[in-house]
Amino acid sequence: MTNYIATPTRTKAILNKYGFSFKKSLGQNFLIDVNVLRNIIKHAGIDKQAGVIEIGPGIGALTEQLAIHADKVVAFEIDQRLLPILKDTLHGYNNFELIHQDILKADVVQVIRKHFTKEQNIHVVANLPYYITTPILMKLVRDKLPVSSITVMIQKEVAERMAAQPNTKSYGSLTIALQYYTEAEVAMPVPKSVFMPQPNVDSAILKLEMRERPPVHVEDEDFFFNIVKASFAQRRKTLQNNLKSYFKDRYDKDVIHNVLEKSGIDGKRRGESLDIGEFARLANTFFKETK
Repeated sequence: MTNYIATPTRTKAILNKYGFSFKKSLGQNFLIDVNVLRNIIKHAGIDKQAGVIEIGPGIGALTEQLAIHADKVVAFEIDQRLLPILKDTLHGYNNFELIHQDILKADVVQVIRKHFTKEQNIHVVANLPYYITTPILMKLVRDKLPVSSITVMIQKEVAERMAAQPNTKSYGSLTIALQYYTEAEVAMPVPKSVFMPQPNVDSAILKLEMRERPPVHVEDEDFFFNIVKASFAQRRKTLQNNLKSYFKDRYDKDVIHNVLEKSGIDGKRRGESLDIGEFARLANTFFKETK
């Protein structure tokens, strides 16, 4: 059997060799199960023609499997201590490129142009640190990257929020934001036991298929997202009360009442009961009436 990185024995040996200690501040939990990694790759739809952007390769467990299955892998790593380890663990793969940079500050579009061909199907695949999952995913979707999909291992609870349906506890502004840019699906749950060290929470693989265009038309994207954010500001409050609180310095209650009436949405409803089409209608009416 090939001596893959993603086994408890090999991972321990690598960590001992370099005297590596996990940084809690970077949310480092390394995968030690090859089957789970292959499931990520299968759900991501990676084949020999695919280009892959990876975020946070760690010691290279997922990276190694991606390099085996894809045409080329470009990984972003923020932790300088991991650079010599990755150079060592992945030295046999000439289709792997490492960039020492914070993904939140990177020009990913430029990286894609530089490292992949125009014809290539590009996918983002990552085992994301829990503490920074949302900012990373929001950057990736809002930067409108030329990628087919984003497949990530994240906290199970967050994955459920991102793929939630209206009128559920998990449904919120994050759901709407991702639904606007992608089709989200929780592909499979993943137990704590496949990580080193074991996290306190269960994980899941989330698959985001990028949309060619949003499912709704909005007059102004930023304003649309502000309306969504306002509607969920306090979940127990009605739509009308949340909007009044959020816009108290800009619009009086009569303006808000008028907008709700014109958009045909009952202000006594709660934000979690509106689907993305209703949010678009509300935001567009608001935008037109208050310009």
